[in-house]
Amino acid sequence: MILVIMETNLVRPMVAAMTSVLVAARSFRKKSLDLSGAISAVVVMTIHITVNYRFAAILFAFFFTSSKLTKLGEDRKRKVDADFKEGGQRNWIQVLSNSGIATLLVLITLKSVGTRDNCLDSKESPLLTSLAGGIIGHYCCCNGDTWSSELGVLSDEQPRLITTFKPVRKGTNGGVTKAGLMAAAVGGAVIGVTFVVLGLVTAHCAFEIALKQLFLIPVSALFGLCGSVIDSLLGATLQYSGFCTVRNKVVGKPGPTVKKISGLSILDNNAVNLLSILLTSLLSSIACSYIF
Repeated sequence: MILVIMETNLVRPMVAAMTSVLVAARSFRKKSLDLSGAISAVVVMTIHITVNYRFAAILFAFFFTSSKLTKLGEDRKRKVDADFKEGGQRNWIQVLSNSGIATLLVLITLKSVGTRDNCLDSKESPLLTSLAGGIIGHYCCCNGDTWSSELGVLSDEQPRLITTFKPVRKGTNGGVTKAGLMAAAVGGAVIGVTFVVLGLVTAHCAFEIALKQLFLIPVSALFGLCGSVIDSLLGATLQYSGFCTVRNKVVGKPGPTVKKISGLSILDNNAVNLLSILLTSLLSSIACSYIF
């Protein structure tokens, strides 16, 4: 018992901090994060690793796969994206908008049930199941939306505005393709698979309950798709998109050389991400409480 307490109170946070610094430093060198993004990522990763290895695993699944996909086809994306940055270079605002809600839920989990890792089972541990469901939904939304955006823009398919289904230019907020929606579902499923597979090692529960965890994979795919759709709906309605005749690109702010395509100048991209994550996390938390 003493060794377990020491491992939780001392070793685990130290390992978490060192791992987080190494990952953030590598991402900074690879231009996946700028300096502010790297510093905030250290805090976020340290909290996740310290509290629950499976929460950390799905965070890493999102971070590494999205970083790889962001760098895929950079030359083509540079021609479309008005805010293109080499390697992605996420700053602290982007890091927190894509991980802040989950980090808060992770801290609530620590306060409520400690660092133990249980299977999703609302009869045995309803609070943990609800909180874990929200965290899983959070990263399903993040991963699904990122996969959809990064792979959808590389598709030769003509995007259509999700609210009217009219063809729009690539880079238009709320523009969707079949390839992008499929990618969103796969991105969500990756989160579910990561959580379920690692749970075979970190969580111990009855065979019937362990078998039921497999339902998390299609559920995660659904919430990856759901998160991407919510993001697109918000982007098409509350986020401005216009075509700049000078830059020959879709831009997110009105101007004298910009012709409006869709949306209102109410939310920026970070606010859209944050709101879509919040809604998806809430839906996923409720769904997991009923399903498991």
